Amino acid sequence: MKQRIFFGLLVFGSLFISQQMKAQAFLGALAFGGNLTQVDGDEVYGFHKFGFNVGVSAIYPFNKKWALSVEASYSQKGSYEKYPVVDDPTKGLPYYDLRLSYLEVPFFLYFTDKEFLSIGAGFSWGRLVGIKEIEWGKTIHSSITNSPYNMNDINAILNIRVPIWKRLKLDFRYAYSISKIRTRNFKNDVGDSWDRDQYNNIITFRLVYVFNEKIDKKEN
Repeated sequence: MKQRIFFGLLVFGSLFISQQMKAQAFLGALAFGGNLTQVDGDEVYGFHKFGFNVGVSAIYPFNKKWALSVEASYSQKGSYEKYPVVDDPTKGLPYYDLRLSYLEVPFFLYFTDKEFLSIGAGFSWGRLVGIKEIEWGKTIHSSITNSPYNMNDINAILNIRVPIWKRLKLDFRYAYSISKIRTRNFKNDVGDSWDRDQYNNIITFRLVYVFNEKIDKKEN
């Protein structure tokens, strides 16, 4: 499944960038990086889950300072925690491991200060395409068909982009679910029970290459 998604994004990205090269008003970009994630409300704390984040985007700069961007991306989110050391002398193994894979469409409005630092704000719509949830060493969910997770994930996003070398940029992105991805019931050893809504919480680092972007001759 993952291989098909990556291949599909690669083919789509190649066709997409080819079209953007023909349309000089638009810029095309490819991005590759990773997510550090947690799920708020799952009784597990910390950005311990790593996932991939790859995407292609079209950027429309309507002046030197402002630009609009739309993106198609594959993003892995989730949560991870090892057994407590006192309970598991072998260590290493997770007592909770959740991976949620999404195909996403983020929209941004960017502001660029002094043709250097770009700050973008926007939102994304994501569609759940894969899930694997392991708890206390047992697989709980491995298919989106009967999982308790919502198929859609709407995120608010803040993105900071800085140039590294010529058309190569570095993205730092923070995203948070606007609507819950699940409501789960928890119970403790004494019989107490409570419900908690859950939300994706994501920090992303990516390298971004922008095609057909004009570069100052001094930088060449």
